[in-house]
Amino acid sequence: MTSTTAKSNSWLVLAVASGACAAFNGVFAKLTTTELTASWSGSIAHAFGLSSSNKLVEYAIRGLFFGLNILFNAVMWGLFTHALTLASSTVRVSVINTSANFMITAILGLAIFSESLPGLWWLGAAMLVAGSVIIGGREEGVKEADGVVGSDPLLNGEGAVFRDEDEHERDDVELNSVRDGDNSSDDEDGVLK
Repeated sequence: MTSTTAKSNSWLVLAVASGACAAFNGVFAKLTTTELTASWSGSIAHAFGLSSSNKLVEYAIRGLFFGLNILFNAVMWGLFTHALTLASSTVRVSVINTSANFMITAILGLAIFSESLPGLWWLGAAMLVAGSVIIGGREEGVKEADGVVGSDPLLNGEGAVFRDEDEHERDDVELNSVRDGDNSSDDEDGVLK
């Protein structure tokens, strides 16, 4: 039973890891172009006894960050796709992935780039996560049940419509017979039964 629970929740770990890779992808993309990298490369060049303005070291470090950007992007998509195949809901994977990406990006931005996170940012983050959870919960509530096809009353503005599979098949047979010229299913008024 424990292995079943671990297996069924492995999509969650993959979705969080995918969000983390997306956050690191963004960090390395920014480090490829920022002035922070120029100062780091000057310090590294000085540590190796080279001139602090050595452009070769700076280009090598920027190239490394660009390569890590591409690597983390590829890993992110692989983890995200695998999480989608394991989860019962694509919305849940997307919500977890986006939330993890958002929060980890904020922490990395604070730690690496000294970006501030004011109270308004935290309010916006909380609203984003709450909205994602609401959308994910609503998607779960509209999920198809065994043998029942339904429509979301919130999406079409009407009451929910549920039909069983046999009724759906009868509709298909009646439509096909009308197309083929067989009017045996018509009653006296010309209305399909």
